[in-house]
Amino acid sequence: MLVDSSSVSSISLWCSGVLHFKIGPSGQVNRMASQCYNTAVSCEARVHVTGFDHNNGRHQFHIFRSIGPRRLMMGCSYPVEGFWKHSYPISVNTATSLSHSTPINAVLLKEALESKESDLVFPSEDFSSQALVPSRQKYLETYKKSIEDPAGFWSSIASQFYWKEKWGKQVFSENIDVSKGDVKIEWFKGGITNICYNCLDRNVEAGNGGKIAICWEGNEPNIDGSLTYSELLQKVCQLANYLKDAGVKKGDAVVIYLPMLMELPIAMLACARIGAIHSVVFAGFSADSLVQRIMDCKPKVVITCNAVKRGPKVLHLKDIVDAAISQSAKNGISIDVCLTYENQSAMTRGDTKWHQGRDIWWQDVVPKYPMTCEVEWVDAEDPLFFLYTSGSTGKPKGVLHTTGGYMVYTATTFKHAFDYKPSDVYWCTADCGWITGHSYITYGPMLNGATVVVFEGVPTYPDAGRCWDIVDKYKVTLFYTAPTLIRSLMRVGDEYVTRYSRKSLRVLGSVGEPINPSAWRWFFNVVGDSRCPISDTWWQTETGGFMITPLPGGWPQKPGSATFPFFGVQPAIVDEKGAELQGECSGYLCFKHSWPGVFRTLYGDHERYETTYFKPFPGYYFSGDGCRRDKDGYYWLTGRVDDVINVSGHRIGTAEVESALISHSQCSEAAVVGVEHEVKGQGIYAFVTLADGVPYSEELRKSLILTVRKQIGAFAAPDKIHWAPGLPKTRSGKIMRRVLRKIASRQLDELGDTSSLADPSVIDQLIALTDS
Repeated sequence: MLVDSSSVSSISLWCSGVLHFKIGPSGQVNRMASQCYNTAVSCEARVHVTGFDHNNGRHQFHIFRSIGPRRLMMGCSYPVEGFWKHSYPISVNTATSLSHSTPINAVLLKEALESKESDLVFPSEDFSSQALVPSRQKYLETYKKSIEDPAGFWSSIASQFYWKEKWGKQVFSENIDVSKGDVKIEWFKGGITNICYNCLDRNVEAGNGGKIAICWEGNEPNIDGSLTYSELLQKVCQLANYLKDAGVKKGDAVVIYLPMLMELPIAMLACARIGAIHSVVFAGFSADSLVQRIMDCKPKVVITCNAVKRGPKVLHLKDIVDAAISQSAKNGISIDVCLTYENQSAMTRGDTKWHQGRDIWWQDVVPKYPMTCEVEWVDAEDPLFFLYTSGSTGKPKGVLHTTGGYMVYTATTFKHAFDYKPSDVYWCTADCGWITGHSYITYGPMLNGATVVVFEGVPTYPDAGRCWDIVDKYKVTLFYTAPTLIRSLMRVGDEYVTRYSRKSLRVLGSVGEPINPSAWRWFFNVVGDSRCPISDTWWQTETGGFMITPLPGGWPQKPGSATFPFFGVQPAIVDEKGAELQGECSGYLCFKHSWPGVFRTLYGDHERYETTYFKPFPGYYFSGDGCRRDKDGYYWLTGRVDDVINVSGHRIGTAEVESALISHSQCSEAAVVGVEHEVKGQGIYAFVTLADGVPYSEELRKSLILTVRKQIGAFAAPDKIHWAPGLPKTRSGKIMRRVLRKIASRQLDELGDTSSLADPSVIDQLIALTDS
């Protein structure tokens, strides 16, 4: 498409603040071929020169429309002679002032364009000018420092927190090469601190005791509450004092089986205050799953509540805990104390089953304890928490995170990935039963003194506008959620979003799995009104915090790409033999060195820790994910390598096929798994959720397959399209793909534990449609 010069009133060209000039409407702007937004609104625009390609003598540039109801973004490259000499009379030799750059294109976010690797989304100049990391140059300077001198870089940041005693001369030590001995990682060893003190006391002492720490939103829209930092500290101290009286000491484990009440972060912080190790279990896991975790960590106390309402559904959590404690006792692990919070909005005391002598009502005892509690100072390498990750078979993995490095890393990643400002109100829709709730609801935000929204309910109750109702109610500025929720909200239509203001939103975030470009654009355009950068973060339970993530304001984004590594993170993409690949490539995502937030072991199973994460590629930490790096250095996560399907020798990432399916106008969500195929080795089996009101049809099935063929190739065409009214997801939004594999393979008696699903009835619906 050509840009008609009549649509602009003036154009200002600049490069690094050095070169400026203007041309009027008669100028030859229409000679710049580009993808552009069709508008007849007169405006001021800016040409941003992004580089000079000496191989073909072309400048790269972008035009921004900065005034008017919609922002114009476009880009192209143009020969020096044709562009500079003939189009614009200027005698300045600009080549020397421009850096090398790969040709890139910018896209108009309000157009429904296909994803292209060269598509760029730029932060506004106003946003960048106020950002913590305002430019790519600043990022590169800081990143270089963090890689060349990790000890100096991280010790400087760590010094901003409170340490009773500082660490020794050696900031960190590591061996991640199994060929050189046992894997061992330590950061700030010998440093004495307490993460609860740094989250709460430090903020109160700084004069922020009256600032809201938690805004709590109940399942029902008319039920809410809040705590200031001073009030939160008092409640944490009361529970910490009770736990000490119950016999909990430094190093003891406490299992927390609570929904998203304020009492959940209170319990986590109370454990941390007295040096106890908390193990939060998602309140919805089955009794069998809870038994496994109790048996492994042998807690002194279990903390739960009688019930919770999620949407219209009541979950009887105390019944699940009772069954788990009973089964654990039969296996030799007895629990003497079950502290139970009465969640009156879901169930009364009279309806709660009770075990006299073991069960204790939280409200009867905890408020009676003093509101101050001495801090148990711990070494930086003392354990902070266990978090169990479940698989389709075998024992859950007890990921163990320690205190000091995790504290420094989660605080730093939160601050920069969300461009945090003290005036921000932050909401993450995850549950504290997952790592996201640990790092980016409780610890990371509170270490920065942030105001955090904690939500008990589900995002679609009482209707699909609940998220935006909450955003407006609390004036949320930072919103962090999962791609699956984004896609499910896309499915029900824009009207649930647009009827709310959302003007407070400043930064959006995505977590849990790679986000497909169409969902990214919807999130940006509709939810964020095309003005909020998206922190599309990649990380894991094991990493403790963000590893590859945009820094809002720092550089242009590509929809679907996690962009670049965080400070101190050194990714490597390796081939099947472990050889590191350079430049544009695809392979296995590994990391060359440790970082402060990395987990230290799998509790009680260090051998499994080494075998799973360090033996596949000696000398590297192996993430288990596939990754592609494009010609501009952007990283694209392609999903778990065990989600790679080998079709007749073609290795196909499930995320790639899913993205192609979702690009179809009538598909709102898709999940792809591999199944055995007698000819091709593996076949592609796709579960597809259609947009509201779209009926299943053979014509649509063929259209979906054709879409994949066109975007990827015939070899990637799905062998089976399985209509799916919904997909099996955990409450955090992750699709439980192992269940889908079992359904696709007709192994219906091997579905395993499905108690953590937000809606277990989805499974029956999928089975009923198996042969449709």
